[in-house]
Amino acid sequence: MQNTTLGELKTTGYKSRSVKEELRENLIKQLKGNKAEFEGIIGYDETVIPELQTAILSRHNILLLGLRGQAKTRIARLMVNLLDEYVPYVAGSEIFDDPLNPISWYAKNEIATNGDATEIAWLHRSERYTEKLATPDVTVADLIGDVDPIKAATLKLTYNDERVIHFGLIPRAHRSIFVINELPDLQARIQVALFNMLQEKDIQIRGFKLRLPLDIQFVFTANPEDYTNRGSIVTPLKDRIESQILTHYPKSIEISRKITFQEAKLTAEQKANIEADGLVKDLIEQIAFEARKSEYIDQKSGVSARLTISAYENLISTAERRMLISGEKNTVVRLADLAGIIPAITGKIELVYEGELEGPAHVATTLIGKAVKTLFARYFPDPEKAKKSKTANPYTEITEWFTEGNNLDVTDTLTNSQYKKALMSVPSLYELVKKFHPKLSENQTLLLMEFVLHGLAEYSQLSKNFLNGGFGFTDMFGSLFNAEFDEEEDEDDFR
Repeated sequence: MQNTTLGELKTTGYKSRSVKEELRENLIKQLKGNKAEFEGIIGYDETVIPELQTAILSRHNILLLGLRGQAKTRIARLMVNLLDEYVPYVAGSEIFDDPLNPISWYAKNEIATNGDATEIAWLHRSERYTEKLATPDVTVADLIGDVDPIKAATLKLTYNDERVIHFGLIPRAHRSIFVINELPDLQARIQVALFNMLQEKDIQIRGFKLRLPLDIQFVFTANPEDYTNRGSIVTPLKDRIESQILTHYPKSIEISRKITFQEAKLTAEQKANIEADGLVKDLIEQIAFEARKSEYIDQKSGVSARLTISAYENLISTAERRMLISGEKNTVVRLADLAGIIPAITGKIELVYEGELEGPAHVATTLIGKAVKTLFARYFPDPEKAKKSKTANPYTEITEWFTEGNNLDVTDTLTNSQYKKALMSVPSLYELVKKFHPKLSENQTLLLMEFVLHGLAEYSQLSKNFLNGGFGFTDMFGSLFNAEFDEEEDEDDFR
């Protein structure tokens, strides 16, 4: 990088490479050294990443197609790591011309005038990435360029001279990676303007035809074309994008958990003072899995991985708030704290008509309940089968305690000692957890005791009510009778 003139560069034996050749050759080196990876991308090792590497080896322009929150943009940004750390360019060139292969008037003129004394500069790979979010107001001038009348007047040039052109984002991304996010949002006439850039390597601006063989690695991202009425990718453009790679959501809770913990932004104090058991972490992930098959949620829209990230951050913060109010130095996340993640869920789901009728908050609590029910079978016997079984039902004493008129509220107003006392007041609840999980710590045992109550409620053995900052548990049948009585009273009020 000490070379500052074209002559010095030539003495080093430097050879020009297209950006696609550069990506290909650097990927080959990584694959041979078993170091080829996209740092921070989890769950794509056997699907998306091999397809992406194949596309790079084939020197293809790439379309990453998938629902929101599937790391499409992050993958595109990580491709920069496959570029050379530095590349030379003609100093002063606004499109970073290759000194050995200039394409602009400025670079050609500099080399013709100065020869081997032409000054060169060096461009770091971090500067060789351009990203544009496709919005309906994007114009051809933004992407490709326009005739600049002020430049023409200042330099006393005619409109036939290519120097009157003001280059847009794409020519300025020469020798770089250029990404257009949400391609279907780009107006069809703007998409058409990209045809020549991809294939014929020339640009046309207001009738000014200029042969400019740009060297660009194009990467496009898009949601599936049938997503609402946002538009679509015009067929001829899609035909010119050689590789289309489908992304997907995590296929297991384990992978989903890794993504959440990698992306969740927690403070050092939160990590040190708040304990989150594996059960609550799995519940957060299971909520997203339940949402992705819920009849209330628009599956074409998708359920982003951002849902679990935001929900986990909210869960920790809910426990932290409780800890700060109670004046305690540390705490453990409870299932009652799941009440605090509802805002994170409602903001990340797009409801269909049936979901709108139910309301976003109700849909969120339903998803939490389904997640509890799904995971309950991993920890304890099925309450419905236990009820019908000829052997002793392990849940009988618990449900009978509530049948006798007792109730239990678990809210964020309870201190750690009050939380323990409340759960221990339910007969045989502690013994049940110890029977199936004898080696757990006290905190884990208390969490599972609360989990049993939530599970019994989901299997209609108890009634669970949503309270401000938590949940309340009562007898199933008593709450039904009370609800019927309240309805009769309401009817009387209107007579």
